[in-house]
Amino acid sequence: MKIGSIVIDCNEFDKMWAFWQDTLRYVPKYPLKDGWVILRDPEGKNPNVSLNKIPKSVEGRIRLRLDVYTTDQEGGLERLLKMGATLYPRDYRPYEDFKILVDPEGNHFCVVQVPKDEKTWSTEHKFLSSSLFPMPDYYLLTGRLEYR
Repeated sequence: MKIGSIVIDCNEFDKMWAFWQDTLRYVPKYPLKDGWVILRDPEGKNPNVSLNKIPKSVEGRIRLRLDVYTTDQEGGLERLLKMGATLYPRDYRPYEDFKILVDPEGNHFCVVQVPKDEKTWSTEHKFLSSSLFPMPDYYLLTGRLEYR
């Protein structure tokens, strides 16, 4: 497992992605879509920073999380649960490539399944509606893993 992306929830998406792109001198990994962008280090040495437009202004909640990438999600989940993490309770759909976990102090993070050859994959992201997920700020990795 490794940190694949540090995700920042934001209300002013255009302002925030421009700020972080200029600050880090990162480039979009894929075209911006529906309030979601993955910024990557052009030298490939550092983790991605992703920006996620949340549907409404939310105060008092953590707006930063880690997406942990793994080629063995099942094994990784088993190990993390034994270490004290818990699975966030929601209906997980078969096409979703992530699981939401909660660390021992209540911080949420996602464990994302990636292909063994991570250089050849991409995903699309969309928001979950609040009716599906009580915390509507989380995104859904919707697109299938696409090999290029």
